[in-house]
Amino acid sequence: MAVVGLLYPCLDRHLGEPHKFKREWASVTRCIAVFVGINHASAKLDFANNVQLSLTLAALSLGLWWTFDRSRSGFGLGLTTAFLATLIAQLLVYNGIYQYTSPDFLYVRSWLPCIFFSGGVTVGNIGRQLAMGSTEKPHND
Repeated sequence: MAVVGLLYPCLDRHLGEPHKFKREWASVTRCIAVFVGINHASAKLDFANNVQLSLTLAALSLGLWWTFDRSRSGFGLGLTTAFLATLIAQLLVYNGIYQYTSPDFLYVRSWLPCIFFSGGVTVGNIGRQLAMGSTEKPHND
């Protein structure tokens, strides 16, 4: 995930697409809290079926991206992170290294890409904030 966090500011500079929102640690902390909430919801909320859970988590993940990012690079890297991480999880399960108690989509849980997408966006915001560096000057009272 550290690579993902480093890729966000690099891709922003390469595409010439500055991040649209005011960057501050309070916003990054709120993004982390929303991600933790999405992750917790995936484990604790009871849904009638996995399709409802997956659609709800997809909407929440897109809401996280819309609220804290809204950049094309953030959306693209979030999708790439979700795809690659889900593929790696599938390979781990397929090779018997890891297993889910009740996989429902190609050896893994169907909601997993949503968690990876929102995690990628969250780590990207952390990476952007760290890349920005400290712009605050110490107060001399």
